[in-house]
This record gives sequence, structure tokens and C-alpha cells, in this order.
Amino acid sequence: MKTKILITVISALVFAGCTQETQNNLSRSIQNWTGTNGVLEVYAGDKLVHRFLKIDKMSTAVATDGNSDRPYRFGYGIHDLNLNNQIDVNEKKGYFEVSDYSTNYIFFEAN
Repeated sequence: MKTKILITVISALVFAGCTQETQNNLSRSIQNWTGTNGVLEVYAGDKLVHRFLKIDKMSTAVATDGNSDRPYRFGYGIHDLNLNNQIDVNEKKGYFEVSDYSTNYIFFEAN
């Protein structure tokens, strides 16, 4: 019991000593590892044009040198073709990318 408490306290101190960016990366790693039930909605102006369901994570692309992020995010999800927020028989899992420059999108976790 004392060992668990000591490990928890040490972990909290190490985490608190990290920069904000390192803390964010650690949080994303933990969330990606545990998985989520994400939904991505893509808009053209104020009109919903695409929806992806059951996304386990959405990742930021990294440059080939590994030192900088690329201006888009990507992932896999079930493409909700008829936008009814349900997975129908003809709707399959697919790859998607959303750009930082031109795409209006919302990513959230479904209940």
C-alpha cells in the first residue's frame, strides 16, 4: 500500500514538472491508448456534409523529420453516409483527413 502511494506521489510530481506541451502529449497518449467513441462532423459553411462515427482516435500528422506537425489530422471511422447518426448495413469504416486550412469540423466523444 505504501509503495502504491509513493509511486503515485512521484508520478504526480514528475508530471507537474513537465512543460505544458509534454503534459498534453502524455494526456493524448493515455487517451489514445484507452480509446474513445469519437464523432467527426465536417461542415461546408453551416451545412453538415460528412459524419464519421466510432473513431478511436484522431491523430495529428508529423513531418518526416519528426520535429514538426503537419497541418492536418487523420483517423479512421465509420462514414455515416445518410447522416442519421447510426451505423447502417451499407456504411463501412474508412480513412479521413481534415485540413487546418480549409475544413470546418467538430470532433467530440459520443455517449
